[in-house]
Parts: sequence; C-alpha cells; structure tokens
Amino acid sequence: MELMAIFSTAFVVGLSGAMMPGPLLTVTIGESARRGFAAGPLIVLGHALLEGTLVIALALGLASLLTAPVVGRSIAVVGGIFLIYLGWGMARDAWLGRVVLNVGCGQPVQAGPAPPGGGPNPGPQKVDPLPAGRMHPVLSGILVSLSNPYWTLWWATVGLGYIVLSLKQGTAGLVSFYGGHILSDLAWYGLVAAAVAGGRRFLTPSIYRGILVSCGAFLVFLGASFIYMGTAGRMAI
Repeated sequence: MELMAIFSTAFVVGLSGAMMPGPLLTVTIGESARRGFAAGPLIVLGHALLEGTLVIALALGLASLLTAPVVGRSIAVVGGIFLIYLGWGMARDAWLGRVVLNVGCGQPVQAGPAPPGGGPNPGPQKVDPLPAGRMHPVLSGILVSLSNPYWTLWWATVGLGYIVLSLKQGTAGLVSFYGGHILSDLAWYGLVAAAVAGGRRFLTPSIYRGILVSCGAFLVFLGASFIYMGTAGRMAI
C-alpha cells in the first residue's frame, strides 16, 4: 500500500468503528453535555495516547515475529474475516433500523437482540456509560477504551493486520496509519460533541444509518481484500 492509501483506508475503517454505539461514544455525549465541546477532543486525546502507545509496542515488540511470512498471511486472513463480520453486522443493523443515535436524549441506543422463537424485538436499549464522575476527560478516554473488550479484539486482529501492511513502508507508513485512524476518531467524536454541546441535531437518523451502511459495505470489501492478500502471500514484510 502507498502512504495515501494507508492513510485513507485507516480513516474509513476507524470512522466505521467510531460511529458504532459503545462506551466511548456514550461518555463523549455525557461529558459534552456537562463540560461543553472541549470534552470531545480531550476524550479523543486520551484515546489517542493509549492507542499510540499500543501501536508502538506492537510495532517494536512484534517486529521480528511479523517478518515471518506465515504470520503476516495468518493475520491478514483472520483480520479480513473479522472485518467482514463487523461490516456485515453494521450494514445489516443500520439497514434494518436496529442502531439509532439519539442525540436529543444524550444517549446512544441499540436495538436489543430478537428473543428466541422469532418474537418481537425488545427495541432500543441504552448503552450505560462508565461513570466518569469528576475524572478528567483525557483519563476518561484512556480508561473507557481499556474497558471495552471489542477494542482489544480489534487491535489483536484488524489493527495488527494494518500494522503489518504499514511497516512495509517503514516509519512513514506506521505514522500514516496512526494519523488516519486517530483523525477519524477526532472527526466523529468532535461532531458528536458539537451536536450535543450546541443543542442541535446535526445528524438525522436517515443520514446516520446511511453512513453506517456505506462504512459497513467498505469493511466487507476491505476484509475481502485482506483475505486475498493473505492467501496470495502478499502480506509478508
């Protein structure tokens, strides 16, 4: 991958993950309502510090291991499968209206799973925020990210696969990946913080769902590409 391709695809993949309802989005909405717009970028700063440390640790600690062709191909296939799984679920739930961003009440909601036997869906459920209390937003960004098991799973599969690709371009590639990924977080959470702090509805439900469907489709495409590169032996550094 060229540097611009690494940056742009990292931005889209990062945006896809950031837009899904979860602990970090919940805390961003709550802290923005309480502290104002600045809470959003500060939470992203804490999130970025944690992820920057993780990227460096993965790149340095696993550098020798990642040079093995079989490792790179395995990571590509596993990460690709996980991306397809995420993308398909995201696009499906958005298309069926199972995911809703309720800015007006200050809580992201997600439809609960359908009960056994095909009964009626229980409807949207609140995603309880981690109690930040008087915690600084930067610290909240770090701890909330660590509290999410899906964050660890993403970095162990998709994120690690991207690091393998980025390292083919050296330090510049790694910086491009990290920059695109963090910029997507800042763009989305900054928009959410502005919407909550300003008291206006910048995103209609239809626009929100449309963006999620598009991102989900892109994740499926990128996942298939990862699998192809892994099976074709194009993931070795």
